[in-house]
Amino acid sequence: MEQPTSAAPGHASAPAPSIPDAAPEERAGGLAAARLGARLGPVAMVVAGGMSVQFGSAVAVTIMPSVGAAGVVALRLAVAAVILLVVCRPRVRGYARADWWTIAAFGLAMAGMNGLFYQALDRIPLGVAVTLEVLGPLALSVFASRRAMSAVWAALALGGVALLSGGGFDRLDLVGAAYALAAGGCWAAYILFSARTGRRFPQADGLALAMAVAALLSLPLGIAEAGGRLLEPRTVALGVAVALMSSVLPYTLELLALRRLPAATFAVLMSLEPAIAAVAGFLVLSQALSVTDALAIALVIGASMGAVRSQGRQGRRERSTPVA
Repeated sequence: MEQPTSAAPGHASAPAPSIPDAAPEERAGGLAAARLGARLGPVAMVVAGGMSVQFGSAVAVTIMPSVGAAGVVALRLAVAAVILLVVCRPRVRGYARADWWTIAAFGLAMAGMNGLFYQALDRIPLGVAVTLEVLGPLALSVFASRRAMSAVWAALALGGVALLSGGGFDRLDLVGAAYALAAGGCWAAYILFSARTGRRFPQADGLALAMAVAALLSLPLGIAEAGGRLLEPRTVALGVAVALMSSVLPYTLELLALRRLPAATFAVLMSLEPAIAAVAGFLVLSQALSVTDALAIALVIGASMGAVRSQGRQGRRERSTPVA
C-alpha cells in the first residue's frame, strides 16, 4: 500500500524551504508527474485486485477434482464470510425490513454469481468463462446508456462471442457457456444490489452480512457434493487461499481504490478481467488460447471499455445541462 503524501489531519506540516520559481515548462511537467503518481496508486490497486481474483479462480480449479465446483464455492464463501464478519463486526440492530431484504438479495446474487461461475470453470477455460461472464455487466451498461452508440458496443461484444464459438457453438461446451452467461446476469444483479447495500449500510457492514447470506446458501450444496472431503487439511488450506485471493484481498483493494478513482475509470479497468483471466489460465492451468480466442476476448474488452466511457460522457453531459 502506498504511503500517504500529505500531513496527517490535525498536524501542521513543516514550512517548505524557499526556492526560486521554476520555468513554466518545468512547473507543468512537475504537476503532470504529480498527477500521474497520484493516479498510479489506485490504478495499481484495481489491477492487483483483478489479478488476485483471476489467479484465485485458477487455484480453485486445481481443487475441483477433489471437492467439485460446489465444494469450492462453499469453502470460498464460508471462509470469506468468517473473515469479513470478524474484521467488520457489523451492527445488526436498527435496520428496517427493507434493509434486510436488500442484504438477502445481495447475498443471493453473490451466491449465484460464484456458484454458476465455478460450474462454468469446471467445463470451459478460465479466459473464455470470464469473457462470457463480463457480458452481464456490459449489458447493464448498454441498457443504462440508452444511446445509439450502445448498439455498436453490443454488436462488437456479440462479434467476440461469435468468434469464441468458432462460428457455431459446437466447439464450445454449451452447458459451460450457459453457466458463464448466467453468472454474468448475477454479476449485473450484484452490481445493482451492491450499490443499494452501500447506501443502506455503513462501511463494509453490508458486504460482510451479504457474504454470510451467500455462504449459508452455498454450504448445503457444497456439503452435499463433497461431504467430509471439505475438511481435508490440503483442501482447507487451498480454500483459505482462494477466499483470500478471490474475495477478501480484491474487495479491500477495490474499496481503497474507489475512494480516489472515478467510477468510470474503475469500470474500464475492470473490463480488463478477461485478459487477466486468460493469462492466469495459461500460467496456472496451461489453458492456451488460439489467436481467434484472443481476438474474441479483445473484442469483448473493447466493447466493455467503449460502453463504460460512453456512459461516463453521457453522465457528464447530463450534469452540465442547465435545468430549465
